[in-house]
Amino acid sequence: MANISPLAPDGFPALPPVAGVRLAAGASGERYVGRDDLLLVDLARGTTVAGVTTRSKTAAPPVLWTRGMLEDGRASALVVNAGNANAFTGHSGADCVATTARAAAAALRRRARDIAIASTGVIGVRPNIERITDAIPGLAATLTDDAWDAAADAIRTTDTFAKGAGATTRIGDTPVAISGIAKGSGMIAPDMATMLAFVFTDASLPAPVLDRLLRRAVNRSFNSITVDGDTSTSDMALLFATGKAGNDDVEDWRDRRLAPFRDALDAVCGDLARQIVRDGEGATKFVAIHVSGAASEAAARRIGLTVANSPLVKTALAGSDANWGRIVAALGKTGERIDVQALTISMGGVQITDGESLVEGYDETPVAEHLAGSEIEIAIDVGVGRGNATVWTCDLTHGYIDINADYRS
Repeated sequence: MANISPLAPDGFPALPPVAGVRLAAGASGERYVGRDDLLLVDLARGTTVAGVTTRSKTAAPPVLWTRGMLEDGRASALVVNAGNANAFTGHSGADCVATTARAAAAALRRRARDIAIASTGVIGVRPNIERITDAIPGLAATLTDDAWDAAADAIRTTDTFAKGAGATTRIGDTPVAISGIAKGSGMIAPDMATMLAFVFTDASLPAPVLDRLLRRAVNRSFNSITVDGDTSTSDMALLFATGKAGNDDVEDWRDRRLAPFRDALDAVCGDLARQIVRDGEGATKFVAIHVSGAASEAAARRIGLTVANSPLVKTALAGSDANWGRIVAALGKTGERIDVQALTISMGGVQITDGESLVEGYDETPVAEHLAGSEIEIAIDVGVGRGNATVWTCDLTHGYIDINADYRS
């Protein structure tokens, strides 16, 4: 494994157990040697599910399979393999997915069509399906409710650390647990990028409610991060609800009893998303870009992502260069409304611009000192409305080139 990112958290968090969820991780040898690369999750009968998948026009067969499974809103298991994306593999790739689902169904005594499949890794190589299917029975025999760390570790590709987040909350008077894992390090951009996220709760919630809750959370987390602006073939975020908490029925995602759960789900997804950025390939700086004064929240997010995806901005940050002019240039291509007479840009809490001019008496020294650190704050107010959003990114260093120039070798 590569050296752990300098922006990584201190360690993997203690996640609350989720009744109705059992996990097992193991090695199939499909690509990696000497490490786990396969995850099996068994879900209680009656589990509901919602999901968001990549908008890529070359979406991989596992994504297409899981989209079909999501239509019923029911799930009984999840299989994830790392190292081979099974993308752009034609009919043989689709056959691999179906074979994987049948193998898991046989091992768990479930219906294949209720099993979610996810893959991540190299594009364009047909998996050695026998390695995956041969490993599944062994995983089924070792399922446990506390293997979160191993599960998160098994789905890594270029990730330097396993990613997990959890929370305990309530729906009405009923305690509810949420635990999630994710992977992602490069090819990270909105519309799900090359990332996988799997979040589990013991709440009892119908699939349509889960769908609205997940889409809200995704917009504020996974669709608000970027490492390099590239979108992949394979990403998805899935939310599973086992129903084991036994809370009262909730049929509307706006029900006031769901407020604590909504906040907790947002927090878990946000935590996972920020960990992905902190593991950005070659990253040395974690960057938060706060946009206010936009025409809407969506417009603010698009403005922030335009700045976050600018190679000129990202390389300036890598060099600790307080080149605010690159932010101005990036703002000019957003396509969103901006009042240049009211535009303000700040870094590290120091206001730099006021309209189309530098702030009188501007001193770059504290800004340069802020940019020399590893936690960067940029604030932009575009002066046209009340929309605001925060997006997260990282700097662009030569380390990114080193990782991606020889990814297949």
